[in-house]
Amino acid sequence: MSKEFFITGRCFPKLHYMADVSKKMEQIQHMVEKGAYFIINRPRQYGKTTTLYSLAEALRKTGEYVVLNTSFEGIGDAIFEEEAHFSSGFIRIMEKYTKFHSPELLGWFKKTRKVKDLEKLSDMITDFISQTDKKVVLIIDEVDKSSNNQLFVSFLAMLRNKYLERDEIPTFHSVVLAGVHDVKTLKVKIRGNEEQKFNSPWNIAAEFKVDMNLQVAEIKPMLDEYVADKGVKMDTQFIAERLFYYTSGYPFLVSKLCKMLDEDFLPQKQVKEWMDKDLENAVKILVTESNTNFDTLTKNLENNPELYRAVYNIAIESDFVPFNVHNPTTNLGILYGMFVSGNGGGRIKIHNRIYTEVIVNYMSDKIREDKLSENKNIGSGYRNTNQTLNMEAVLLGFQTFMKKEYSKKDRDFLEKNGRLVFLAFIKPIINGSGYDFKEPQISEEQRLDVVITYFAEKYVAELKLWRGQKAHEKGLIQLVEYLNSQSLSEGYLLIFDHSEVKNWHSEWLEVEGKKIFAIWV
Repeated sequence: MSKEFFITGRCFPKLHYMADVSKKMEQIQHMVEKGAYFIINRPRQYGKTTTLYSLAEALRKTGEYVVLNTSFEGIGDAIFEEEAHFSSGFIRIMEKYTKFHSPELLGWFKKTRKVKDLEKLSDMITDFISQTDKKVVLIIDEVDKSSNNQLFVSFLAMLRNKYLERDEIPTFHSVVLAGVHDVKTLKVKIRGNEEQKFNSPWNIAAEFKVDMNLQVAEIKPMLDEYVADKGVKMDTQFIAERLFYYTSGYPFLVSKLCKMLDEDFLPQKQVKEWMDKDLENAVKILVTESNTNFDTLTKNLENNPELYRAVYNIAIESDFVPFNVHNPTTNLGILYGMFVSGNGGGRIKIHNRIYTEVIVNYMSDKIREDKLSENKNIGSGYRNTNQTLNMEAVLLGFQTFMKKEYSKKDRDFLEKNGRLVFLAFIKPIINGSGYDFKEPQISEEQRLDVVITYFAEKYVAELKLWRGQKAHEKGLIQLVEYLNSQSLSEGYLLIFDHSEVKNWHSEWLEVEGKKIFAIWV
């Protein structure tokens, strides 16, 4: 059976092309060997389930472990209604996985009596573990299903108590939980009523430091295997680097792009080869698609106004926002896979370039619906006869639009959201024939570089705030450097000037051999 790139569930090495995460697995297995209790909390579609199955298989192969690799997914809600339901249900879950992987212990379950509460369940866990000389490891996937349930919190507290007494009373050697949320943050009263003390039921957990993002060195072996299997031409090192450039190693995005290139692009090509242009086009299509990953991303923004504002400031305004994991909004952005710490500077950045595109497109679409709906002919008249984009006309058209609207009641809105309005303005102009990619740059002028591909041509427009002549001259040099990196001789500069006296100026400049068209709005 031919292998494929897989994005909708657990991956199997015999069926799917998989990144080489062996070093990650060694780190996780080492934590289990040390007897750690920990949680792998990562966003959806981050490879958690595949990781847990690989971990269970690796542990069983050593012959030293009994592994109960369970999940709270698909077991229904009734089990969490009463202690008796949960306790007996958990025993059934233990029996299910023992049947397939440790049948020598199956006889013990015939001797068990019906459990009615967590105290009895605790005793039965101790009794079960006493039946074997092997180390018993408990793995629970999808703990989010019950993370807000008091009964589950009490179950965690019970495991915590057993952990604290494990030198005297047999218990699980290691417990591994997996889900989006970090259950260490849950609170539960685990002492007597008279003490009224609240503690985390999972404050025994070891810190999980394994980087679950796929690195270039982990992506490349997957591509090498694919090339050897399919006979496709590819510079696997280069493509692995470009995949990481766009995705920052987010596992779902890496696999999704590979799947698109293999199943959608390759059949249309005479020469079976993956090239950078193919990957760029795949990204262009992906960011316009609707899928569960992107739907969750935008839903989380809609449901959390503070997070929306923070993401807006970072992705659109290029604000320097300090990275502080203890800040609730920052922590929420990390939880949902939106935020990471930027290199060298302790600032927040959007996790990957594809997410930046999806977020900006989503926000600009909202602007179009709210503020640009009357400009139905906004996309006409900006194309040259040779199928190139007249970027000078585009910027002048935007300047005219802003000047027209600026005297109206939306003045404050336009000043606060000018860059997003421009992105909404340009979208219908290039729609169907072009693609724009955003690169927020943290600098004195808070630059947002927009790289537009229109048919075969590329254009760079830098969006920035006016911070005075000295900063402007420095910004021009930065734009020249960026044009050099893109092998372009012309660039475009859109300056948002919030001075009391509005400057609606435009001019062509020549800086270090580059022609730059600049406008002020």
